[in-house]
Amino acid sequence: MTLFFILLPAYILFCLWLGYRILQKAGFDGRWTLILLVPIVNVIMIWVFAFSHWPELRADVKQDL
Repeated sequence: MTLFFILLPAYILFCLWLGYRILQKAGFDGRWTLILLVPIVNVIMIWVFAFSHWPELRADVKQDL
C-alpha cells in the first residue's frame, strides 16, 4: 500500500507534464493543464481542446473539420 502512495503522485505529475507539453505544442498556454485536476471539467476541456482551432496548426495543412 505504501508503494501506491509513492507512485500515485509520480503518475499524476507525469500526466500533467505530458498535458503541458501537448498544449504547448498546440499553441495553447500550458497552465490549462491544471484543469485536469478538476473532476468532470477535465473531460469537457479535453473535448474543447480536441475540437477547437489550434493556434500552431500550419495554414498549408488541410483540416478535416
